Parts: sequence; C-alpha cells; structure tokens
Amino acid sequence: MPRRLITSLAAASLIFGYQTMPRAAPPPGADPDLAPWFRSLHLPNTHQSCCDLADCRTVQYRITNGHFQAFIGGEFARWQNPPFAWVDVPDNSVLHRHDNPTGEGVACWAGMRIICFVEGTGA
Repeated sequence: MPRRLITSLAAASLIFGYQTMPRAAPPPGADPDLAPWFRSLHLPNTHQSCCDLADCRTVQYRITNGHFQAFIGGEFARWQNPPFAWVDVPDNSVLHRHDNPTGEGVACWAGMRIICFVEGTGA
C-alpha cells in the first residue's frame, strides 16, 4: 500500500474516532450537583470541554521536581503492572483554578494522557 494512502487512512481514523468519542460517564456514586463544575473545565488552548473528551475523576496527586503527578488507576493504567501509576501532568494541562468544590485533585485523561488537571483546595 502506498505510504500516502496509509497516512490518509490513519488521519481519517483519528478524525473519525475523535468526532465519535462518547462522552465519559460519571463514576458510580458521583454527586450530580458537581456536574456543572466538571463541565466548566476547558482545555487551555482550545476551550473545548475536558469532560467531553476525557474521563474526569478526583485523584491523589503530588509535586515532583516542580511538576504535578496524578495517581491514576484502573482502565487508564491497565498497561501497568499493578494497574495503577503516578502519571506526569503536562504543564500545559494544568488549569489554574481555585474553585474546586471537591477539595481533591481532579484529572481528566484520554488514552494514556492527562489533558486537564486541577489542583485540590484542601477543602
């Protein structure tokens, strides 16, 4: 198969997959009163909703060498053994918000990448 065709098919697959990506479901026992706040989280550069593109959950987090790391388990880290991991948060994914009603860190991830992160408030 010619390289150009393979590249075109790969690009089409990514675009189609991105456009048809289902909205992430809230975790069991989620507080429906927090839904508007979660929906207010937007990607810094595109202003697209983080929760429309990713799975958003409260997480443990830490700061290592001046950068956030989030503790992600389950489906996100299934490639790990055991199935959880400290994952680096890209600096451009940190949303500098001080209105986090959960009091905990919040990470939104798609695939194996954190796309939005909000630091906990300790509330």
